[in-house]
Amino acid sequence: MTEVGRPGASWRVSEPPAPGWILASGDLPDINVWLALAVREHPFHAAARAYWQEARAQDTRLWFCRTTMLGLVRLLCQPKVVGKGALALPQALRLYRQWSEVPDIGLLPEPPDADKLLDRFAATTKPPLPTRLWTDAWLAATAEAAGLRLVTFDADFARFGLTRHLLLKNR
Repeated sequence: MTEVGRPGASWRVSEPPAPGWILASGDLPDINVWLALAVREHPFHAAARAYWQEARAQDTRLWFCRTTMLGLVRLLCQPKVVGKGALALPQALRLYRQWSEVPDIGLLPEPPDADKLLDRFAATTKPPLPTRLWTDAWLAATAEAAGLRLVTFDADFARFGLTRHLLLKNR
């Protein structure tokens, strides 16, 4: 606290509070869910749409994190993934921006405890964490640290023992 004086008055100026983290509410969809939502021809599109409709009916906020945002944009540009409908990078980025403008979708800031959880997942998962699941471990750590439910089509996330996790099934 700093005293600021002027004739006849004394003001006290306080330092800004330390940045805190407020747990978010809602769901953190995996990249595979965002991709299935974005691509009509995706084999899991109908299941992803059903999840989307249920989430909206329940006023569930959906979140991108930087990893899911970058993953979606990257995959939308890959002909091996989306076929002839692959987008140029500016188009894919524009599509992400359109998603992010939907009122119930946000971009999650990185939760401060995610690194600690990532370390724990890397050290304690049995069997040992294969390198192909490194991004999954980060998404799991991000969801857990933020208090979000991780939503995915990928059964590999079960290995992390998340507090909140939804495995979608193709219908």
